[in-house]
Amino acid sequence: MKKTGYALLALFVLTAACTATPESSPQHSAFKTEYLTPTRIVCSGGAVRDASVLLKPFTDGQVSTSGGDPCVMGKGGWVLLDFGKELHGGIQIARGMDANEGAARFRLVLGESVSEALSDIQAPGTTATNDHSVRDLVVPVPWLGTVEVGNSGFRFARLELPDYPEEVDIMAVRAVSKKRDLPYLGSFRCSDERLNRIWQTGAYTVHLCMQDYLWDGIKRDRLVWIGDMHPEVMTAGTVFGDQDVVRRSLDFVRVQTPATDWMNGICSYSLWWLIIHHQLYQWYGDLSYLKEQQAYMTELLHHVMSSMDGNRENYQDGRFIDWPTNDKPEVIHAGLQGITVRALDCGAQMAEALGDKALQRECLAKARELRSYVPDTAGNGQAAAHLSIAGMLDATEAARIILEGGPGQCTSFMGYYLLEALAGAGRYAEAMELISTYWGRMLDLGATTFWEDFNYNDSMNAARIDEVVPEGRFDIHADGGAWCYVGLRHSFCHGWASGPTAWLSRHVLGIEPVEAGFGKVRIEPHLGALDWAEGRFPTPYGVIEVRHEKQPDGSVRSQVKLPKGVKRVR
Repeated sequence: MKKTGYALLALFVLTAACTATPESSPQHSAFKTEYLTPTRIVCSGGAVRDASVLLKPFTDGQVSTSGGDPCVMGKGGWVLLDFGKELHGGIQIARGMDANEGAARFRLVLGESVSEALSDIQAPGTTATNDHSVRDLVVPVPWLGTVEVGNSGFRFARLELPDYPEEVDIMAVRAVSKKRDLPYLGSFRCSDERLNRIWQTGAYTVHLCMQDYLWDGIKRDRLVWIGDMHPEVMTAGTVFGDQDVVRRSLDFVRVQTPATDWMNGICSYSLWWLIIHHQLYQWYGDLSYLKEQQAYMTELLHHVMSSMDGNRENYQDGRFIDWPTNDKPEVIHAGLQGITVRALDCGAQMAEALGDKALQRECLAKARELRSYVPDTAGNGQAAAHLSIAGMLDATEAARIILEGGPGQCTSFMGYYLLEALAGAGRYAEAMELISTYWGRMLDLGATTFWEDFNYNDSMNAARIDEVVPEGRFDIHADGGAWCYVGLRHSFCHGWASGPTAWLSRHVLGIEPVEAGFGKVRIEPHLGALDWAEGRFPTPYGVIEVRHEKQPDGSVRSQVKLPKGVKRVR
């Protein structure tokens, strides 16, 4: 998440064995580097021959004086390569033994879409940028050698030779993929293959964002935004278990921000920090880590409570929920009221775990007072969702507002909370239909990771992101976006958009801890229109495995395998 002009910017593996006691610390994972050959040539032009050579494997990345046939590029030649999926990393270029010794200066343009890879950051009026990561650069490539450059998020790469007088032999152009070496401990499969793809895409999106810190995006925003982290944390825990990168990111922003300031300059983001820590404690039961937060958490909760005006939230600055509602003060007010109550509830439960009865009473009393005032939703799904999740608005009424708005009011970030509110009303089939319609539409347009923003209504006449946009079609990348993500600045790999992954595992598989640390678990599946669903969920004791099958009479038969130390309660 980010504010206009950045005015508000302030800056496990869990053991697979079924052990009797939980792990006491998160997993520290290494990074893995892979070299990937392009899957296709999108297009090429100018002085270039035998570009198909670039689709062949390049043995061990080693150039040779007796190498195979090259791709030959002359002045003005270019080729646009597709690596088949979104990646984090850079590009390796290998040059052969052509007749011209000395470095040849190529231009390399990375893109998350074909439109972005064909862009020019020097063009008047362009929205293409090098913000946060350099993706449009000049690269000297040595004679009979290789070079590796770039550190961004991309799927496409355009290589051109703009101003070199002689022909150059190119032996290979490979992507250098860098991501954490993590097993997918969690899983989800069901009778709807579209939902399966969506679950996996959300998981992969967050996997790429788990770099040195838990970033919002791998092209832009390569930053730690605490509010945006909440869906990411939910997905990371669902898929990968307890990960050190999550805690490092939470601690990083805590250290950067006095408790009397708002994290990232946004009041709701400090509230999300509290909510995230409560979730981590529920999943892992790590009291020692919670104690590390106690002093800061206590001061922050007092700061939150002092920011109220009786039974109403009254934050004076940093008022934000999501970009598409940023110009709707009544929606922001209702959302902040609901999120504040939720954060105070979490604070009370964490204070109880820490043995601070006085703080627990303060949080409960203030939450009770705030619940006595329910702002109007203005007919907005975001407002309704946050009030409903906090138990302040009838779940049926919230679901009505959300479903009337349809996918056109859904957003990549807040869509997760619309799904949570629908689950609270028992509208599981409708929630899965929203997932299929909204997030699935990104897949229809060629997405391999989920996007920072997606306007469903804009997609009706949109071209796919993996093709040159035909005349008369909407360019979902270059022509879309708003606020801080206008056009090609828009990120196409954004962790806050991964909500369906966590939602499907929690609500369809029905796996939820009853006590902190997963010593006791409740498993209540909700198949909606599905015939069956199965999957795994990582806990500190090991992985829970379930399979649910709908019977002819509509009942659900479940097979459950629990690790030792976990007890199922009903």
